[in-house]
Parts: sequence; structure tokens; C-alpha cells
Amino acid sequence: MRPDPGQSATIVSIQVGVPTRLEDERGRWETSFVREPSPERRRLFFTHLEGNVQADTANHGKPGQAVLVYAAAHHPAWREELGRPEIGPGGFGENFTVDGLSEATVCIGDTFTVGDARIQVTGPRYPCTKIGRRWGTPTLTSRVAETGRIGWYCRVVREGSIEPGLPMDLVDRPHPEVTVALINDFGHGRNRDVAAATRVAECPLLEEWWQRLVVVRAKGGNW
Repeated sequence: MRPDPGQSATIVSIQVGVPTRLEDERGRWETSFVREPSPERRRLFFTHLEGNVQADTANHGKPGQAVLVYAAAHHPAWREELGRPEIGPGGFGENFTVDGLSEATVCIGDTFTVGDARIQVTGPRYPCTKIGRRWGTPTLTSRVAETGRIGWYCRVVREGSIEPGLPMDLVDRPHPEVTVALINDFGHGRNRDVAAATRVAECPLLEEWWQRLVVVRAKGGNW
């Protein structure tokens, strides 16, 4: 069931990370994907969360990707499926770990107040290879896409101060028919309804990259 304006979720944890050099069987690599919970009150800027620094600025860090949000309910499933009891908040690179929201209930353009800040959903996170590399499980990236436990990005429409435990109050829902889960299904070729994909692509608040991808994949094309 999708939340209606006036309902709220809760930020259970906030994470930040900075570019860090890691090494695995593939060699050395740099990432800010490893994000650790922080209890501090932080400023949420239009471009980023205070203390968070992107390593891959070519693919991340755009205004529509100022904050990555992930459902807290996903972590227990991953711990069980992967046999990794250490997976918790920040385990999938998210800045906000939230209770009460999921890809099935969040829609493009949903606008939430968080403290004195305001954020707006721009689109799903397209799972990248860093997810699998972070946990030493090459198949994990595809598994994230298959399960739909992908997370979603938000832009900041009003700067402000935030901290763990704050409610996320839904104040506007302009596109209730365009869920993050629906976009993900189109983006990974599980929904081939071209007419529906075309309507979704017309959503002005959806990131342009996704607007193009949903139609291409609905037609059976590759990106």
C-alpha cells in the first residue's frame, strides 16, 4: 500500500563516506561506497550530504543524486540470503536508511520534509558492479536488480539540517502511478509494455537517463 501525503516514515540511520582505496582479487580500487553510520547532525546541501564525498564523479554526485535512500527492511533479507550478519545500514551505499518506505511504495516526484530540509525522489539507483565488489559476491549486483531492492535517489529542494530518528513526512505526490519498482522493471526488461513505458518516460520529474532507458528496454533494446 502506497503512503498518502500526510503519512511519514523514519530515518533510522544516516551514512557518509569518502573515497577509500581498497584491494581485492581484481586489484586495487577506489570507492566511497563503504559508508558508515553517523549519529551527528549534518547539513543537507543541494549538491550533497555534509561529510559525504563521491569517488566516481562521472557517474554519481549529480544534483538529482544528492541523497541515496534504502529501505531498512531489506537488510535482514540480505543477511539471511548472503550469510553476512554484518550487513546493515550503509551496506548498500545508502546515505539514508529508512523505515516505512520501499521501492513499491515510493513514487517519482514524491516530496518529503526531513527536519527543515525537503527532498524529492528522482529515480531508482541502477545497481552497479561496486555492490558485488563491496561484498565479494560478483552475482550480487544482478541479484539486487532482480529482487528490486535497489534504493532510490533524491534531489534536495530545500537545504536544512538532519539527523537520525527524524520523520520523513510525505507532503506531495504528483505522480502516484510511477513507482520506483515500476521504473526498475522497465529498466531491466521485465516489463515490455511500450505504451506504458512511453507514458512513464513523459514524467518530467524522472531523471532524463531513465526516461530514455525505460523505452529502449521496453522495446527489447540494449543500452
